[in-house]
Amino acid sequence: MKPLLICDCDEVLVHMVRHFRDWLDEAHDMDFALDRHDFFGSLTRRSGGPAPTQAEAWDLLHGFFPGQMDRQTLVPHAAEALAALATRADIVILTNLIEECRSPRIEQLARFGIHHRVQCNTGPKGAPVAKLVVEHGNPVTVFVDDLAQHHASVAEHAPQVHRLHMVSEPEMAPHIAPAPDAHARIDDWREAEAWIAARFDEGRPAPNRPGA
Repeated sequence: MKPLLICDCDEVLVHMVRHFRDWLDEAHDMDFALDRHDFFGSLTRRSGGPAPTQAEAWDLLHGFFPGQMDRQTLVPHAAEALAALATRADIVILTNLIEECRSPRIEQLARFGIHHRVQCNTGPKGAPVAKLVVEHGNPVTVFVDDLAQHHASVAEHAPQVHRLHMVSEPEMAPHIAPAPDAHARIDDWREAEAWIAARFDEGRPAPNRPGA
């Protein structure tokens, strides 16, 4: 049985926030701060008007996906790391996008030479990760994501999964603490590939809690 890698996309495989910031600058006369933890609180209008509401912020995100996805660029070494890991593992890209964005995401990744199953999701990722693990026969599994809440969700629903916290945007990474429910924090794919391969080599489920 092959091990399984379940990997997020935005700020793990492809850069998003830097391009979202550029688009907000050009199209909406807004600033988007990358050094803040609160996504919705990071948006400001240059006119000095009231900050966008959460509903307005979601509308802006829906304007970026899929219409502006061509702006996105590949995270350094991500494609090479996935190619190496794919020689021994099954890989699923679990991305929090609406289903209508699935085909654009597949096409986007294909342009970067990444050809793996893409599954869209909304909300916490723990339940879909648990389902994927069962579907693949309960192999040794590694989950990679940039958001701490998804690591907490996976820890709850699939605690046997090894959890790697990665924030690939260098302007943002120094301002984001390691996810408490992840087993490791690595922001570079060369190091991450080695860490993931080591988990596959060990062939054991994750410890019950990080640091154990």
